[in-house]
Amino acid sequence: MADHQEASITLPSEPASVPTARRYVADLLADWGLPDRTATADTVRLIVSELATNAVQHTFGRSPTFTVEVRLDRGEQLRVGVTDSHPRWPQRLPAAVQQDNGRGMVIIRSLTAEAGGRLSVVPTDEGGKTVWIALPWTAPLAPAAPA
Repeated sequence: MADHQEASITLPSEPASVPTARRYVADLLADWGLPDRTATADTVRLIVSELATNAVQHTFGRSPTFTVEVRLDRGEQLRVGVTDSHPRWPQRLPAAVQQDNGRGMVIIRSLTAEAGGRLSVVPTDEGGKTVWIALPWTAPLAPAAPA
């Protein structure tokens, strides 16, 4: 496995892009050795769904696209970031029982912490932001080639 792998996809900020982002990341992680039906794969898919949904719903038309970046460093750490061009950073909203939205960042933070990872928000040079999650990489290493 290479020391560093990365890939990205830029999608229109529309609801149909959310499953596309989720599928893209799931397929990429499978290519990198993370089996599809694992707890880590499920966690990453849900986090990507929430981040992409936030990029679509909470940019209020000020970000025509969003970008999903995926990085794997030395087979030890997986980083997934979603970048949009809206300047407002994610807000932690109180999740009222009757409220249909506002729980995305709570879900993302909780899943990230449960997986032993961390969440960060970084401004972009263009005035937007990237929401990153970093998780320990749990895919089994590929077997060594026979000698």
